[in-house]
Amino acid sequence: MIGKLSGRIDHRAEDHILLDVRGVGYLVYCSDRTMAALPGVGEACALFTDLVVREDLMQLFGFPTLLEKEWHRLLTSISGIGAKASLAILGTLGPEGLGRAIALGDWNAVKAAKGVGPKTAQRVVMELKDKAPSVMAMGGTLMAAQGEEAAEVIDAGDAPVPKPAAPPQPAAGSATMAAQSEALSALTNLGYSPSEAARAVAEAAGEAPDAATPDLIRAALKLLAPKG
Repeated sequence: MIGKLSGRIDHRAEDHILLDVRGVGYLVYCSDRTMAALPGVGEACALFTDLVVREDLMQLFGFPTLLEKEWHRLLTSISGIGAKASLAILGTLGPEGLGRAIALGDWNAVKAAKGVGPKTAQRVVMELKDKAPSVMAMGGTLMAAQGEEAAEVIDAGDAPVPKPAAPPQPAAGSATMAAQSEALSALTNLGYSPSEAARAVAEAAGEAPDAATPDLIRAALKLLAPKG
């Protein structure tokens, strides 16, 4: 399986690039968000990839981070969600926004993705509500380990190997994601279920996107405290 590609962009289209890797051109399909963050033609580029093989088709889909690739894997595990629908959702929300939407049960946010109807959006939220917290908790680790994935890597030869592109995120980047991951882990260690911990952390992070881990934990605990 092709897990990562590094090379130079030969051509850019609306939804894919042609990536030259040591003289071999790969068509890699990306979300709108990723396409907007990629460099221009002739420049170096690296993407984590997922290869979809069907009887009459082979397609590569590219992601700027391991975390986004993991979200793609979860989304496409849902019946009726194909690779293109997954890219539409990730392109609209980004990995952090998707995690927050699922934790809060906000299927309307998922529905904002092009081609995703209300029933599909509700299915995404319902089917991933118990799986999403583990990916959210992995977020900081995956961001730190980016580039060390133990998948097959096809090198670009003499071309400098760039860091994967980082598309705009709804929050402040890997440090913010790490804080949310640490807060989520702390709450589950305190005995809260992954789903209720994720919901509280997502709500707290929505109110204070740049909050540090201790502040997120305190805010989430207040949200989880019995009312009345």
